[in-house]
Amino acid sequence: MDQTCKPEDRIESVIREFVETSPENTLRNSADDRAYDGPLVGFSSGEDALYRDFKTHVGPFHWTPEEVFELAFPNRKVQAREISVISWVLPQTEATKRENRKSTLYPGERWARNRIFGQEFNVKIAKHLVDYLMREGHEAVCPTLLPNWEWRPSEQFTFASTWSERHAAYASGLGTFGLCDGLITARGKAVRLGSVAARITVPPTVRPYGNHHEYCLYYSTGSCTKCVKRCPVEAVSTNGHDKIKCRLHAVVAAADYVKLQYGFDGYGCGLCQTGVPCESEIPGK
Repeated sequence: MDQTCKPEDRIESVIREFVETSPENTLRNSADDRAYDGPLVGFSSGEDALYRDFKTHVGPFHWTPEEVFELAFPNRKVQAREISVISWVLPQTEATKRENRKSTLYPGERWARNRIFGQEFNVKIAKHLVDYLMREGHEAVCPTLLPNWEWRPSEQFTFASTWSERHAAYASGLGTFGLCDGLITARGKAVRLGSVAARITVPPTVRPYGNHHEYCLYYSTGSCTKCVKRCPVEAVSTNGHDKIKCRLHAVVAAADYVKLQYGFDGYGCGLCQTGVPCESEIPGK
């Protein structure tokens, strides 16, 4: 790789090349379909005030990038300004989205495979990036792979995690939240997300939005409730996202369906992410 490139360009190239060339980017079906199309990459600073705000909006347990480093490297003192968060968006393929659009209760097979095998590849992206950065002399860690990462009770959101990939992506200029809580990105809402925190200084990606709901048609104009109609168990309404109903359907009920119909241990739903105006783009842009 050209070492004269800016560090942010090198990092993006490492992620993009791995997604585009790795044989691990697969749904592991008979057709060996790709799990993801080419990624989007964004950056945010460890001292961005949003990470402190998340302790109010998500929960006091949500880590700042500085706290992530304290957990990963307890013997090293790192200032928040020395840390950059690298976030990426992995768009579902058109074949996966097309199949899931037809679903009315449980996920299509490709979507269910992506939830398991696509996420396994997402973890490999994070490990690949951490290995690259460490070789280059930059301490790095994937927050969601820390042994301390967990789900916690949340007064506002029922439960939430100690590091949220969606919030890191929002801070990194990659998208805003929809009515169903999914992140609407330039490649839409039918995506998966990942992130790594590293001791490297790169320019933060400019956030091209003014608030955390800007890309959602319901919140911006009141003109869309398609994700409400798509939810088979009424877990999405104009009041927001009922995580308990969602989890019981997508994780519990769907697991039995996936095992019986598709022959592997998996789960998922994704109906609110497909067959909606924000499936593959920012609606109205």
